[in-house]
Amino acid sequence: MGSKNNRNREGIVYSTNPDFQFASANDHEGANILNPSQQDLRVWLDRKQRGGKAVTLVKGFTGRESDLQDLGRMLKSKCGTGGSVKDGEIIIQGDFRNKVLELLLSAGYRAKKAGG
Repeated sequence: MGSKNNRNREGIVYSTNPDFQFASANDHEGANILNPSQQDLRVWLDRKQRGGKAVTLVKGFTGRESDLQDLGRMLKSKCGTGGSVKDGEIIIQGDFRNKVLELLLSAGYRAKKAGG
């Protein structure tokens, strides 16, 4: 039970400072937030490791995981299909490269097609 809590402390055992505020690496994640116009996204079509089924991948997002989740949710609902957000990528089921590209551009993102 103690090992679960130790992972979150990252080596800090005790502080005598009464005003001490612990700051983890996740607290600084928001420092790299870019506006949509500064994002440089790539839209890929991928069939590898998927049994021949095509998926549309959106790569290159920089920012908070929650913002990526929101963008993925918006793209999935506008395309009317399923998908997920994993490892910093948005995965949309099916070949929706053109539609996803239009949606990203209309939302103010810099995006272009990539891959074959």
